[in-house]
Amino acid sequence: MSLQAVILAAGEGVRLRPLTQNKPKALIPVANKPIIEHTILSLLEAGIRDIIVVVGYRKEQVMRHLAHLSVPVMIVQQPEQLGTAHALLCARDRIADDVLVLPGDNYIDPDSIRDIARIKNSLLYTTHRQPSNFGVVTIEDDTVTSITEKPVLASRMTVSCGVYHLGSELLDRMKAQSLSEAIDAEIRSNTRIIAVKAHSWQDAIYPWDLLVMNDRLLPFISQEKSGIISSSVIMQGKVSIGSGTKIGPGAVITGPVIIGEDCTIGPHVVIEPGTSIGSRVKIEPFTVIRRSILMDDVVIASHSSISGSVIGEGCTLGEYTSAVYASGFIPSEDTAIRAGCGVIMGNGVFCKPSVMFENTIVGNEVTIEGRTDLRFSSTRIPDKTRVI
Repeated sequence: MSLQAVILAAGEGVRLRPLTQNKPKALIPVANKPIIEHTILSLLEAGIRDIIVVVGYRKEQVMRHLAHLSVPVMIVQQPEQLGTAHALLCARDRIADDVLVLPGDNYIDPDSIRDIARIKNSLLYTTHRQPSNFGVVTIEDDTVTSITEKPVLASRMTVSCGVYHLGSELLDRMKAQSLSEAIDAEIRSNTRIIAVKAHSWQDAIYPWDLLVMNDRLLPFISQEKSGIISSSVIMQGKVSIGSGTKIGPGAVITGPVIIGEDCTIGPHVVIEPGTSIGSRVKIEPFTVIRRSILMDDVVIASHSSISGSVIGEGCTLGEYTSAVYASGFIPSEDTAIRAGCGVIMGNGVFCKPSVMFENTIVGNEVTIEGRTDLRFSSTRIPDKTRVI
């Protein structure tokens, strides 16, 4: 019997707001595919086709997307989001034997999956500069000796990728709500858990982390050029252009870049490496896009410059909009978090001309109008705000 895989896609991704206010984290597009689809493609490339997906937060959206994939997946619902171990146990009746468990909102490469699939009762690990955002693991001689979920002060930079190969007998003993707690309990009961080093792994804790994930995935896109491309367009590197897209004269596109279907890229637009553009996007003349993610149905007016940004669905930005990558602290509830971006925009934002953003988060359905030459720096604009 081939190894089964369970993808946990029930979570919300609160720290990724405003992008996850109306969409689960697993469906956020990176390199023009939802994150969970990259996970499924890695499983298929590693030879694993028996896939179960556990859904929860906004489950209808996930189920609708999975129904359109070419590979069949089994869907299990987690009625309440009570942790990763609880989500896995919701699928227990569908798991025949040993199982590979993966998060639906991280990228993991096929080689890492092949490696961990060969070793029962194992976890995938890597190193990270911000270990307190993850489960921190201690390892001795390829054996995990402890795992501590999101410690305030981490003594090491070795973290769990949230990918496990678990024996059925371990599943039968599982009682904790989180997988890291369950694995740590097994270790304290003298169960040996083998540490397997990941080749390539990427999580997105905060919205600007999506840009790093985008950088990692864009080199793997297929180089396709559909649509209508002016003869004077200059293209270099790996570029993918969807059907129905029109690219005007004098445009310069330097890959890796992916552009979806039915887009209109105006004359003399410059698109620089590390950029993903969704479908039905309109970019007007003399605009520059650098290392950014533009989701579906975005409109960016002429003479704009967008750098290091994530623009949600259906946003409209006026002429001379500027998003300049910068780093600093952004307010977050009762604290502040270190961020680095131009602008992170939720869905349906309308922005008048001549606005400048630096390291700013703009919520969903925000309207920015009023006086000219507005500048926002290291700030957060709540959902449905009207700036006049």
